[in-house]
Amino acid sequence: MAASLRLRGAASGLRYWNRRQRPAAASLAAVCSRSMASKTPVGFIGLGNMGNPMAKNLMKHGYPLIIYDVFPDACKEFQDAGEQVVSSPADVAEKADRIITMLPTSINAIEAYSGANGILKKVKKGSLLIDSSTIDPAVSKELAKEVEKMGAVFMDAPVSGGVGAARSGNLTFMVGGVEDEFAAAQELLGCMGSNVVYCGAVGTGQAAKICNNMLLAISMIGTAEAMNLGIRLGLDPKLLAKILNMSSGRCWSSDTYNPVPGVMDGVPSANNYQGGFGATLMAKSYEISPLDVTMRMRSPAVRKKMISLGTLPL
Repeated sequence: MAASLRLRGAASGLRYWNRRQRPAAASLAAVCSRSMASKTPVGFIGLGNMGNPMAKNLMKHGYPLIIYDVFPDACKEFQDAGEQVVSSPADVAEKADRIITMLPTSINAIEAYSGANGILKKVKKGSLLIDSSTIDPAVSKELAKEVEKMGAVFMDAPVSGGVGAARSGNLTFMVGGVEDEFAAAQELLGCMGSNVVYCGAVGTGQAAKICNNMLLAISMIGTAEAMNLGIRLGLDPKLLAKILNMSSGRCWSSDTYNPVPGVMDGVPSANNYQGGFGATLMAKSYEISPLDVTMRMRSPAVRKKMISLGTLPL
């Protein structure tokens, strides 16, 4: 069934799921009035820095949720708001035929779909499974094959925009999968993003995201170096940022996500660098395989499986 993807011991990798502080359940419930009669439940797995606000935007659009996170505390405010919390990804699949996963690494995604209590254990025929994680395109393709064997549909739909865009519902989704299923995916993804772009076959969404992340990493490094140089030469950082953003050096890293504390509000640098996209996850995004995660786990079984999948060099 899905044994070809199962990674024994990968549960330890789930410890890397990131979480952020969340508002009180009462305030969450206040923004979740819904017309349940017209909306069927959606499964959501992974309530981290990105998944948490994404799930809330689905709620705001009237979708009841069946949710799971490896950290039970991540589910509490959703449960208090009336959403259904279950004990495994398999239980999500048993109760929902549309599921969104938002996980940090390839290993986490494999475990969520193909683990001992993974989605594929109880997935219904005809289900639509959308993975918004940023993972190895080769892993997305392998997961799609296993999902297809179960009579369901898999699409990769990684996102860009960061935590701020996740909160405001302005993410960009890059979608790979069967084109005939794109409209169904777009209905859900449009509740969480302002741009939902079809890229082609499974894996092309991940390819687009990896290219985007590579460019972002380069521009962020350049912005940080330029700001640091200007400050060392005596320039006020706010003034320098203003000049860059009206000149040819302007980029997303300078005008939207400036890395220098005090230059702008509402970004990680204004919050002691909390709540942003971690450098470890960025490094993972444009490597060919999740080698760093695998090495940290130091599991021979995991390494052997990743080699068999062709996602880890010998």
